[in-house]
Amino acid sequence: MSFFLSFACGLVVYAFFRVIATGFYIIRPDQRGVLTSFGRTERLPGGAMHKADEPNLSPDERQRYQYPQVRVIPPGGPYFKWPWQVIHKVSVATQAIDLEWDPTKRQSTIEAVTKDNLTTGVNGQIRFRVCENNLYAYLFGVASPMEHVMGYFISVLRERIANFIDPKGAALMSAGTQEGEPVAELSEGVSINDLRKNLPTLNDFMEQQCKATSGRYGIELDAALITTIDPPSEVDHALSAINSTRNQVAADISTAQADAEQQITMSKRAVEIARNNAEAEVAPLRELAVSLTAMKKEGGSEALKAYLRNMRVPLLERTKHIVQVAEPPQ
Repeated sequence: MSFFLSFACGLVVYAFFRVIATGFYIIRPDQRGVLTSFGRTERLPGGAMHKADEPNLSPDERQRYQYPQVRVIPPGGPYFKWPWQVIHKVSVATQAIDLEWDPTKRQSTIEAVTKDNLTTGVNGQIRFRVCENNLYAYLFGVASPMEHVMGYFISVLRERIANFIDPKGAALMSAGTQEGEPVAELSEGVSINDLRKNLPTLNDFMEQQCKATSGRYGIELDAALITTIDPPSEVDHALSAINSTRNQVAADISTAQADAEQQITMSKRAVEIARNNAEAEVAPLRELAVSLTAMKKEGGSEALKAYLRNMRVPLLERTKHIVQVAEPPQ
């Protein structure tokens, strides 16, 4: 009898600690919870999530990633669960992770090959948060959703780096081709320099391409922050020499263009000054011609002779020698 009594007391104590003591839980403000009973989640009415309005997924992906809607436990508590139930807590706060993160190996950078076959290292971070509307994909869709997201992100990044073309340079090249101008200098650009100059453009592209991760893996990409693109040391030295030479050539070209523009401006001003001087000398003659025409029209030839005689008087006062030419005999 004592054995059965001890067994019953032990069973009661076990039930108390197993059901009562460990059956209560709370959800922090930065967490969401999903409760499973015998491994199955409590699903909401309506079946699978409706992804027809998801613009970031292709039609094939909308058919493939049909995850059910589950009941999400909001922050608060204490909540109670039975021993056959398991609570899965997920942090929905924004988190940051380095690009070189990989649970299968240790690495200090991500290697990528550019369009001109240069191997370069890429470093940076991505900010992400768990999609509260698609917790089933994050918890039960794949074994390691963050590993899948990082693999997808690295694949898209490497493809973009391998095919990256400077958008400004491409626009200038197309404009120069239409206008018949030489574009050899732009077409010989170094891809690593183009990538370094267009890091914001590269980050924006990665953010656009990775918007589908919320529907695939239940993770929303908040921002892509690619901070450095470092080629090998020997390549970096060669690039530094190329950039220094190009900067010197650009400075010489700018100086030559400034000198040429200055000479052209000075020539234009000299022509304008000469034109003004000529017009100033011609203007009295034009006025005199108008006056003589009017004088002849009103007084005839006698008036012109009288005018010429009067104009000779001041000149004769200043002359020292007068040469008179005899008129030939009639």
